[in-house]
Amino acid sequence: MENRELTKVAENEEQEEDKQDQQHHPSSDSVFANVPPRPPLQSSSNKYSPLDWLSYFDQEEDICIPNTENVFHVYKAGTEGPVIFCLHGGGYAGLSFALSASKMKEKARVVAMDLRGHGKSITDNDLDLSMETLCADVLDVLKTMYEESPPAIVLVGHSMGGSVAIHIAAKRTLPSLAGLVVVDVVEGTALASLVHMQKILSSRMKNFSSVEKAIEWSIKGGSLRNIDSARVSISSTLKFDDSKKCYVHRACLEETEKYWRGWYEGLSEKFLSSPVPKLLLLAGTDRLDRTLTIGQMQGKFQMVVVRHTGHAIQEDVPEEFATLVLNFISRNRIGPHGIEIPGLRRPSQ
Repeated sequence: MENRELTKVAENEEQEEDKQDQQHHPSSDSVFANVPPRPPLQSSSNKYSPLDWLSYFDQEEDICIPNTENVFHVYKAGTEGPVIFCLHGGGYAGLSFALSASKMKEKARVVAMDLRGHGKSITDNDLDLSMETLCADVLDVLKTMYEESPPAIVLVGHSMGGSVAIHIAAKRTLPSLAGLVVVDVVEGTALASLVHMQKILSSRMKNFSSVEKAIEWSIKGGSLRNIDSARVSISSTLKFDDSKKCYVHRACLEETEKYWRGWYEGLSEKFLSSPVPKLLLLAGTDRLDRTLTIGQMQGKFQMVVVRHTGHAIQEDVPEEFATLVLNFISRNRIGPHGIEIPGLRRPSQ
């Protein structure tokens, strides 16, 4: 008897819940009317298994710098338009731009470089992350790739890579530079956070029994929020340590502290002085320092706050990121050879 009563109570509760659901989602016009089915449950190993970069980039290439031991790894996508040259942040790698590259390559060429001490790049000193060396590396790669006929370049840099992009733009030594996109790095905030950086680095998980575990950690305890992006990018930020029999972080950021301040000091003035169209993408509204606030009020650059995302905007919301970059290129009329002036035909070569 008790079982029957319990069953009846349960049925009544289900009916009541159905009524409440109908009240919340009353008609077929409601956006909630057709709730998509839940995806099938995945085991942890499948959910966090690595994804192949070939689904996003078209090819990879090793760029050997003449008269040096340095070999820089790049990923390439697209066949037409200006070159969106992507520089990742400290501890990330070129594949950080994989998902966004798959969108941007429809209207532009995309190149994502593994910086010194990161990814698959090999150099004579992986710990020399001074700003001078990082800038020289990027310029060497561009010169080796394109020689004397470089296409229009739009530098896109995230975090530390954003600092590199700004310094290169401010040097004015890249004649084909046509645009600058900086992702979530501002001088004031960056300098203020340096005192906490060693603590942050020391507190992160360092050893992983598998790539899958590292991907899982990056989502649950690290800085990424997009599982698919993590499944593509994380493997290139790791290396296998034979002595420890586990995976560890590829970049030894803890050993590069003496260079950190040089990444960010004077960054705001250099950004504003860059003589090309500029876009600053931020993950929060509290990031502008005084210099940039004044510059923005004077219309010296375009700024977009990308909400509901973490520090790695290009990974967390790749479609929105790609749209913002492509719109920036379109708005500023950046073509394969530079700024396109309506009505003015480029002479044939």
